[in-house]
Amino acid sequence: MTRPRKQVLDHGQLLKRQKVLADFGEFALRSDDLDAILFEACRLVGDAVETQRSKVLEIHEGGKKLRVRAAIGWQPDIVGLELDMDDYSSETYSIRTGEPVITQDITREARFRIPMFMKEAGVAALANVPIFLPANNRAYGLLQVDDVEPRDFGEEDTQFLRTYATILGPVIDRLHKVQALQATTERFSIVVEKARDYAIFVADAQDRIVDWHKGAEKVFGWTAEEAAGMSCSELFTPEDRTRGEDRNEIETARREGSAPDVRWHLRKDGSRVFVDGSTVCLRNPDGSVRGFLKVGQDVTERRRTEQRLYESEALQRSLIAGVPQLVWRARSLGHRIWSSPQWERFTGQRNEDSAGMGWLDVIHPEDRDLVMAAWRDAEAKGGLDCENRIRRASDGEYIWHHSRSLPATGLEFEWLGTCTDVQQLKELQGRQEVMLAELQHRTRNIVAVIRSLSLKTIESSMTLDDFAEAFSRRLAAVARVQSLLSRLGEDQRVTFDELLEAELAAHVGGKEKIMLDGPRGIRLRSRAIQTFALALHELATNAVKYGALASPRGCLTIRWRLKNEGGGAPALFLEWVETGVENMPSDDAPPRGSGYGRELIERALPYQLKANTTYEIGADGVRCTILAPIAIDGGKE
Repeated sequence: MTRPRKQVLDHGQLLKRQKVLADFGEFALRSDDLDAILFEACRLVGDAVETQRSKVLEIHEGGKKLRVRAAIGWQPDIVGLELDMDDYSSETYSIRTGEPVITQDITREARFRIPMFMKEAGVAALANVPIFLPANNRAYGLLQVDDVEPRDFGEEDTQFLRTYATILGPVIDRLHKVQALQATTERFSIVVEKARDYAIFVADAQDRIVDWHKGAEKVFGWTAEEAAGMSCSELFTPEDRTRGEDRNEIETARREGSAPDVRWHLRKDGSRVFVDGSTVCLRNPDGSVRGFLKVGQDVTERRRTEQRLYESEALQRSLIAGVPQLVWRARSLGHRIWSSPQWERFTGQRNEDSAGMGWLDVIHPEDRDLVMAAWRDAEAKGGLDCENRIRRASDGEYIWHHSRSLPATGLEFEWLGTCTDVQQLKELQGRQEVMLAELQHRTRNIVAVIRSLSLKTIESSMTLDDFAEAFSRRLAAVARVQSLLSRLGEDQRVTFDELLEAELAAHVGGKEKIMLDGPRGIRLRSRAIQTFALALHELATNAVKYGALASPRGCLTIRWRLKNEGGGAPALFLEWVETGVENMPSDDAPPRGSGYGRELIERALPYQLKANTTYEIGADGVRCTILAPIAIDGGKE
């Protein structure tokens, strides 16, 4: 016999249910543990409707299963139990219609099939209420309350359960987002921990360290436990702290959003490390300062090399100044009174021709004002020190010289000076600047590529193992390109056949199933190598895993040639054709693998290289074409 329920609850029951809603809301705000929240939700709702039994079921396997996520009043082993979502299930019906489903007496239930485990547990009546996530109104599962006696769940029961499920949905949604954020943070931490050459750490609003990564430990020497709570000022050298550089940096970041941090710092053992980095101000949504993110690279060796080079140049200048080359004597403001035979041999000027201001005739016209300005400042500075170009008589070329002079001892208005040939030094400095600019350019490009690879790999990875495997393979492809580039001499380029052979060798042991057809020696632009290599890597990886190189009857044909249609810039045309692949998906089916390779070919190549690309999944394999501009011999990239 069905246990009757009053259609109108008395005041005490209403207060009890209101208290249940309030208690659940407070508990949900205090906890970030989804399982704990769901168990508490089951306990409270069972108490509120006086069934003492309830459970939360979660949709699994893309809507094919319902799994018991939490339960109260049941044996513990019920958690994890899975139910089929079929057309004869009251649970499925409730989720699909979005409405509560009530069974007053399961012995009289003719609409739905009741799971056997519920019958065996003595369930006589039940109520199903669907739970929806508010972000996209997607069904999460349902709340189910059970009674061991037949029961008439009244309208007020039903509406209370609907209200309860409506509150539960946003709570679950929030916890899902928290868990997703935690997972993203964990993946980010893994990437950061790999960057051991970079000191990455976070300080609070008072500039005290709160987050210290492995790279920071390697650069500075303190462990995370030792660094926690330490003032960032302790990383500055005593002289910088005396000048207030530590506070200036923080105030600049606070005021402008970021501040450069390029200076010597102290390590735990008292030694010094030169860091090239920056400090970024972190703010709360209301604009208040939350803390500071500090990122810096250990460039101590580079700095010491530059310092040694500087000291070497200073020593060289000192030594050259002591060795007479183009020697002369002058009065104030450069009035020449004598020029050595070396001056005459180099410039062709006789002593009498260079007298007075005659020596200016062999100074490059663009340098004359600079030289005269140096002379005007010489007495106040206590010496003459300038660089200028002097015409060489043998070929008329202007050669850079370093002019130095000091007042001669005992002769107040007479200067003894030398001009030292520094032409080669100037040329070396120019080449050094070009090489440093190229190194910085390549470094920025590689960091950008690795950052993009990590983000794309994170987006396409379901698990940390997936991420680690895919990211490792793609880093290996980047490394292969850098190996090819590192072996190039000046004006050399990587050729397409070299790049292709390196990529194939990394994926396959033999080439029995591969046909290559194309000329050797097609030179590629250096800035295009990285993206091109990643595209070949993704194509080869897909072929080995799922395509022609994974099928017994599969065959891979790679053709390439140089095109120069319409008299425009030369371009490389590549055809990648796979045949004999079994069980190929249709072109509109979800791609096997990460899908990153296709995105790279269809979006990144056209954007970065101005390439025209196609990517088709045929009946028996993939067909891809790439038409991309290449380097021109003797031209600039």
